[in-house]
Formats: sequence, C-alpha cells, structure tokens
Amino acid sequence: MKITELIKTRRSTKQFKQTPIREEELHSWLEAASYAPNHRMTEPWELLFIGPNTRAKLKHKTDFGNAPVVFAVLSKPAATAFERDENVMAAACFVQNFLLAAHEAGVGTYWASLGALPHNREILSVQENYDVIGIFGMGYPEEVPNAKPRTPISSKITYLS
Repeated sequence: MKITELIKTRRSTKQFKQTPIREEELHSWLEAASYAPNHRMTEPWELLFIGPNTRAKLKHKTDFGNAPVVFAVLSKPAATAFERDENVMAAACFVQNFLLAAHEAGVGTYWASLGALPHNREILSVQENYDVIGIFGMGYPEEVPNAKPRTPISSKITYLS
C-alpha cells in the first residue's frame, strides 16, 4: 500500500477483537516509529505499557474498546519552553509513525487524551515536567469506520509575500 493510501485509510478504532498482538510485531512498529523527525536527535518519547489494574483505575468510558494492548506515550522534559515544544512535536511524530505502521499490518488504534488529566497522571506515576502525548488502545478492529469528511486543504493555505 502506498503511504498516501495508508494515511487516508487509517481510522480511530473504537472496538477491538480480543486477538492478541504479537510482541515482535509491536516492537517492529515501535522501532519504525523511532525514525520520527526529532530535533537534535533527542528521541524524547517514552512508553508506559498499562496493565489491567492501572487500566481499571483510569476508568475510560469503554475500557479503550476492550483493546488487548494499552500504552501511554510520554514526552521527556526539556530545559526551555521551546525545547519542550520541540519534544512534544517529535513525540507526536513518533505516534503518527506508529499509527501508520500498525495500520499497515491491519491493526487499529485509538488515541485518548485522558492521560493529561492530573488524576490520571498520578495513576500513571508520570513524573513532573513530562507531557502525556496520549494513551493508546490497539488491536485488531471489530469494524473499520468510514472516513469522515475533511475540510478542503485549499481553505487552509495562506501564501505570504
């Protein structure tokens, strides 16, 4: 599949089959994700794999769609606000690479932002000055939703002189 097709067909998965994800495959997608652009090669992403006890404490409304794997992506702290922004952007690029690599293998993902809430940061034992980029449920989708309409890109472009 061409990369543009992968990008356009990736969806947020809301419900997952209980089919396990092979650890070798998961690691290969994470390895691919690590080739994300990152300023000064800081590689600021860190991963927390979330087990059943911690997952229950997070009280996600659908338990992450019963995903067989749930993990969080964190961005490491930085010395300045500008470097923090760079780290967060690089970690988001890491996530996008991961989402596309998993999608190529037929695996769906769900990106939840609830990890940034103070009580969930505490549940996850996230250190001060770390950013929670998201908590991700992943697995083989029960169903793949249709694409939602997108705003034409031409309406988002401004040309400067």
